[in-house]
This record gives sequence, structure tokens and C-alpha cells, in this order.
Amino acid sequence: VQLVESGGGLVQPGGSLKLSCAASTNIFSFGALGWYRQVPGKERELIAYITTSGVINYADSVKGRFSISRDGAKNTMYLQMSSLKPEDTAVYYCNTRSPVRNLWGQGTQVTVSS
Repeated sequence: VQLVESGGGLVQPGGSLKLSCAASTNIFSFGALGWYRQVPGKERELIAYITTSGVINYADSVKGRFSISRDGAKNTMYLQMSSLKPEDTAVYYCNTRSPVRNLWGQGTQVTVSS
């Protein structure tokens, strides 16, 4: 059972990027899922999550700019990021809302820079 992140890259400030989190099994079996990010020297932070019933919550730092969604047919969760800022630069991870140690993957690097 695993979650695999992809879609990161280099983008200019104000740009957009869409991240994917592919589940190895039925994505609803994980329960509530979240996107996390981490910058060197700081703790990993939860920035958005979605429950199995579709309830969504965002951290204040990304509210209004990021959008989380889930496609059950593809067993994939997404994070659409818009109006990106340099401070969004981080490694992005997906995991359950209450993170499970064994589900942490490699993450995907997002760099916002001109």
C-alpha cells in the first residue's frame, strides 16, 4: 500500500502547477487524505485535506490559491496550485489526514522562482 507524489517542478511566481498523489489501491480506503509540505529546517506542515465525504480544509497560507480534489476512478488525489509565491517552495507530500509513517513517499519538489 503506497502513495506516490508527482507533478512538481520549477515555476515562476504567479504561475500554476498541479500535483498528483496516486494510490496503489482504492483511494477511499485511506480515509481522509492530505497534502503536506516541508522546507529545509522546518517541520512538515499540513496544507490541505479532503475527507471521504468531501469535506475540505485549507491552511490559511494557501487558502484561495490551492485546490484539493480526488478522482476515485483513477485512485488519485490532486493539488491544483495557483498564484504561486516563492514561499511555496518546498517538497510536497501526500499522506492520510493523521499521517502514517509508512505512507511517506519521496515527495515532489516545487520551486517557485524567477
